[in-house]
Amino acid sequence: MATATALTHEKVWFEKPSYDKAERLYFERMAKGSHQSNCSILSAGGSLANEVAKARQHIKKSLQCMDDISAFAENSNQDVVSRIATLEKDNQDLRNVVQELRHIIEKLEKRVNILEEEKPSLPPLQICPAKPSAMIEKPSPKEEDDEDLDLFGSDSEGEDAEAAKIREERLAAYAAKKAKKPALIAKSNIIFDVKPWDDETDMKDMESKVRKIETDGLLWGAAKLVPLAFGIHKLQISCVVEDEKVSVDWLTEQIQEIEDLVQSVDIAAFNKI
Repeated sequence: MATATALTHEKVWFEKPSYDKAERLYFERMAKGSHQSNCSILSAGGSLANEVAKARQHIKKSLQCMDDISAFAENSNQDVVSRIATLEKDNQDLRNVVQELRHIIEKLEKRVNILEEEKPSLPPLQICPAKPSAMIEKPSPKEEDDEDLDLFGSDSEGEDAEAAKIREERLAAYAAKKAKKPALIAKSNIIFDVKPWDDETDMKDMESKVRKIETDGLLWGAAKLVPLAFGIHKLQISCVVEDEKVSVDWLTEQIQEIEDLVQSVDIAAFNKI
């Protein structure tokens, strides 16, 4: 009975829901605090891992650069060494060539010296003094008389006359033969291009008037019409002339004097026969 009376004054059991709620809130707060701390720890650990990864990447790149630099330096050293070896070889070849040239020059100098020593000395030129005119021997009058004396004068005169006669006969025969031989006459074949004023020019009348030009040593040949442009034709006519008798300039002027039909005259061809 006393125990029941004591329990009536205790309130702990009646407020148990409040205590349970407070305990629940406490543990929830504790759980949130531990989660935040864990998250902060995890975030700190992640940033640290990133920094470590970055450091490793930087170290790797640095090592790669060092490898590249060492490889480049090694290649450069090899190129320099090979070039130095090539230059040394070329220098040695040039030295050998220069040495050979020196030997050849020395041999040539020795050869020239030997030839100069063996060359015989030429004797000095001896100039004979000219005899003075007073010392020239003149033939005596007796010798001159002997030279002028012709013991066979009559025979030589007869032979000279006969030889002169034969020579004259031969010259006369040669002149007669040359006179009978026909002389060569220099001739030329000329082709003229005669151009009219327009397409209405009577080309047949032009050709007939050109052929009316006559002189000694002129012979007209074939003729034809050659088209120019826009229905205009030119007269192409040939002729044979003797160079000593007919002048080409004179013939050209004669054709140009046909002013009512002829505009211009050109020489298309000129050949010696």
